[in-house]
Amino acid sequence: MPDANAPLAEPADSAPATSGRKRPKPGERRVQILQTLASMLEQPGGERITTAALAARLEVSEAALYRHFASKAQMFEGLIDFIEESVFSLINQIVEREPVSGAGHGERQAARIATMLVQFAEKNPGMARVMVGDALVLENERLQQRMNQLFDKVEAALKQCLRDSAVAQASATPTVDAQVRATTLTAFVAGRLQRFARSGFKRLPSEHLEPALQVILG
Repeated sequence: MPDANAPLAEPADSAPATSGRKRPKPGERRVQILQTLASMLEQPGGERITTAALAARLEVSEAALYRHFASKAQMFEGLIDFIEESVFSLINQIVEREPVSGAGHGERQAARIATMLVQFAEKNPGMARVMVGDALVLENERLQQRMNQLFDKVEAALKQCLRDSAVAQASATPTVDAQVRATTLTAFVAGRLQRFARSGFKRLPSEHLEPALQVILG
């Protein structure tokens, strides 16, 4: 299972091919390219990453990159795939381990989900820039649409947690109450991630996180 603190999986042999060393297998090279792209995104205030710069960092030709990815947009999609798989696998774990069964349980689930998102971004700064769209400026529009969809799905998961809790607390309007709180919490997390990226990773998204979540969730 993915770990909120884990970067992209390390390939078995991620070094450029040199004399006396075996060339990486195709799957390993793809992971190496994505790892390097994520690493370059961790440079605060960095310029837009070009395939030429990425190839230079990997010490390969641009043509070598295109043997594994049809375009730079496809490389970013590889990072987004990793983010989605990690985030939603962890959300499922949180929901399964602490099912809503009474007052306060939904709020605890929601707080755990928000904390997981913040920890994931904090440990993977390059991914945080992708999540908030900072790294996607001037890239293919569908990449930003995918990230928007990710946050929509996160909000839906939070809404379900909070709705179940509202029902358990006999709220007269559980769906409305849950929607308002889920929207607020999602916007809060996205704002923390955006501040993290735009501060050059100096303002940690986990700063005063617990009291902030208490204000939002009660």
